[in-house]
Amino acid sequence: MSKHSYSESLKRWQEKVAKADNREYDYTTISGLKNDLMYLPEGDELDHEQYMEKLGFPGEYPFTRGVHPNMYRGRLWTMRQFAGFGTPADTNRRFKFLLEQGQTGLSTAFDMPTLMGYDSDHALSLGEVGHCGVSINSIDDMLTLFDGIPLDQVSTSMTINGPAIILLAMYVVVGERQGVSSEKLRGTLQNDILKEYIAQKEFIFPPEQSMHIITDMIEWCTEYMPAYNTISISGYHIREAGSTAAQELAFTLADGFAYVEAAMERGLDVDKFARRLSFFFNSHIDFFEEIGKFRAARRIYAKRMKEKYGAKDPRSWMLRFHTQTAGHSLTAPQPENNIVRTAYEALAGVLGGTQSLHTNSMDEVLALPTEKSVEIALRTQQVIAYETGVGSTIDPLAGSYYVEAMTDKMEAEAEKYFDIIDEYGGVVPAIEAGYFQREIGKAAYDVARKYDSKQRLIVGVNAFIRENETMDIPVLKIDHQVELDQVSKVQKLRKSRNATETDQALRDLTQACESGENIMPPLLEAVRKSATLGEMVQAMRQVYGTYIETPVF
Repeated sequence: MSKHSYSESLKRWQEKVAKADNREYDYTTISGLKNDLMYLPEGDELDHEQYMEKLGFPGEYPFTRGVHPNMYRGRLWTMRQFAGFGTPADTNRRFKFLLEQGQTGLSTAFDMPTLMGYDSDHALSLGEVGHCGVSINSIDDMLTLFDGIPLDQVSTSMTINGPAIILLAMYVVVGERQGVSSEKLRGTLQNDILKEYIAQKEFIFPPEQSMHIITDMIEWCTEYMPAYNTISISGYHIREAGSTAAQELAFTLADGFAYVEAAMERGLDVDKFARRLSFFFNSHIDFFEEIGKFRAARRIYAKRMKEKYGAKDPRSWMLRFHTQTAGHSLTAPQPENNIVRTAYEALAGVLGGTQSLHTNSMDEVLALPTEKSVEIALRTQQVIAYETGVGSTIDPLAGSYYVEAMTDKMEAEAEKYFDIIDEYGGVVPAIEAGYFQREIGKAAYDVARKYDSKQRLIVGVNAFIRENETMDIPVLKIDHQVELDQVSKVQKLRKSRNATETDQALRDLTQACESGENIMPPLLEAVRKSATLGEMVQAMRQVYGTYIETPVF
C-alpha cells in the first residue's frame, strides 16, 4: 500500500465523517483539552502498508478500528438491558420502566418452557414457568408483552433459538396488529442454533433440519424484513460454558461462516443477506484480551467475507456486534463487587467498539435482577457514555504495543482453530464429533484448576474472604401464581379459538416441513389462527424429529 493510497483512503474517510451526523456534545476533556476525532501514528512511525493492512480507517476495510466512520461521535451504542420474567404483563411493566430510565432498545429473555418449545401446561414445564424469563404460549401473550410499545419506534432483541422462527412469526403478527408492516420492524433474533449444540444445549431439532429452518428465516427476512437482523451469532454462551477468548472468537465466527455458506447454497446473494447478520460476544474480566478479541473479530470477518465469500458490498464486510458483560465472572459472595466487575467489562466492550451493550446486574448470580439492581446496571453504561470521555475519540487504544499484539495474537489463534474445523469437514461434523464440546471442557477445567490452586484470584471467593458472610440483598422471586395464570390462559385459548381453522393451519405447517418449502408463511398463518407455541413445535417435530446429543467425556 503506497503512501498515496493511504492518503486517498484518509481523504475518503474525512469526507464520510464530514457528511455524517454527529452528536452535539462537549468532546473536550474536563480540563478543556481538545479531543481529536481519531489519532494516527505520525512521521517515521507510520508504515503505510502495514497500517492499511492491519488497521485502516473506521468504517472502512478491514474495520479493525470500528464499523462506522465516526463511531460514538455519531451515535452511542444501544443500551439494551436483558429483561423478561413472570407473565407477559410483568415483563411489559419492566420494559416500560427501562425505557423511562433511558434504555434505547429492548432485549427479551424467555423462560425455559418457551426456549424448549413447550406450552405452560406441559408436564415438563412444571415449576419452570416464568422463572428464567417471560412465559410465551401464543400470540395473545406476545400482544400483552408489547402492549403500549410501538414496534416502529423501538428496536427489539429476542434471545431464543430452538423455536426462534415461531417467536419471529409472533413478532411479525404483533406488528400487523399495531399497523406496522414487517419492512419497518427493527431488532435482532438470536436464532443461533449451532452454538446451542456447542454450548447452551437448548436445541429441539437435529442440526441439519435446524440449519434448513434458519436458512428459511434468512430467505424470508431478506425479502420482507430488510431492517431486521436475522441472526445474532453468539459467542456469549460459548464463553459462559468455559471457553477461552480465542475459542469464543474462532467458534463464533466459524458458526457465522456456516450460516453464510448455507444461505449461499440456497442460492441467496451474499450481498443481500450478509448485511443483516449480527454477532453477540461476551466481555469478560481480562480487560485487554477482550479488547483485542473484538478488534480481531472485525478484521477476520471482513477478510473472509470479501476474499472467501466474494461479498462486494462493504456493508457485507462489517461485523456488527452486541456485547454482554460476563455472567460467569459474577460471584455470589460479596455480590456488590459485581458492580465493579461489570463496569470494567462494559468499558472493554466500549473500547472494543461494540454497537450494543447489556450490563449484568449484581444479583444475577442469585436470581433474576430486581428493578433496583437493573437500574444500577443501566446507570453503569450511562456513566461510561457521558462521564468517562472514552467515546470522545475513535479506537483510543489503537497503536498500543500491547493492544495491537493482542489483536494479532487473537487473529492467529482463531485461524488455527479454523484449520482444525475444516479438517472435520465443517461446523456440523465437528459438532457431531464432539470437538467443540471437548475443547471447551478442557479450557474450563484448566481455569478451574488455577482458581483452586490460587494461581488466579477471585476477590471474595478464594481471596479477601469475609467470615460469616450473609446474603443481605433483596432478590426477585417468581410467585407460583404466575404458572397457574399462564396455564389457565393457554387452556382458555384452546377452548375459545376456532379449532377447525387452527387444526388446518397446523396441518399446513407440517405439510410445508415435509415438502421442503419455506415454512415462514404457514407459521405466520398458524400464529394468526391462535396455534400455541407447543403445538407449532410439535407439528414441526413430526417431520424434523428430535435431536439427542451424543455424550462427550
